[in-house]
Amino acid sequence: MKNILIYYMAILIPLVLLFLIAQSGHSTWFVVLLLIYAIPYRMLVDGQRLVSKKLIKWAETWKLLVPWIRYDYFMELYFRK
Repeated sequence: MKNILIYYMAILIPLVLLFLIAQSGHSTWFVVLLLIYAIPYRMLVDGQRLVSKKLIKWAETWKLLVPWIRYDYFMELYFRK
């Protein structure tokens, strides 16, 4: 996932779907899906991007659960192609 446009689409499209679920009044589904998005999904998407840029190994993606480690890669994730 070296292409930054694909990365942004991978993180923003689920947010649009979450917003639509929230607007439909399914608050339980919204909370469950928001937790799934925030913890495992973003960890895997961010990890895949960092692995494809050869900054970390796939076995190290679990470390992205720790908040300050993800911020170490902030510039690489969001701004650098």
